[in-house]
Amino acid sequence: MYSNKENCNSDEYNLHDKCRRLMSYHVIFTMRDGSMFDGIIEDVDRDNVTVLMGEDMVEGEGNNRQFGPRRFRRYRRRDIPLSTLIGISLLVYPYIFPPFVF
Repeated sequence: MYSNKENCNSDEYNLHDKCRRLMSYHVIFTMRDGSMFDGIIEDVDRDNVTVLMGEDMVEGEGNNRQFGPRRFRRYRRRDIPLSTLIGISLLVYPYIFPPFVF
């Protein structure tokens, strides 16, 4: 944990703090090279963010004509250095159903 802001870059400190607040949320990361990816923040330490990154998987070659190939998502753990990130934002899911009212 950063003891004071003078010992670190303020942008990294802000990203570290934001990652701490969004831990266990599905977020979108923006890298310094302009690439973007989504994942779930699992852990944050002084230099790295541990992220569960989703991989889309397809099983079978469409043997079943009615339903097609089976699709699912597998998550793998990755460590991302805080110095390679420039932004992080919460992944917003579409609002589909109205809330249930008692």
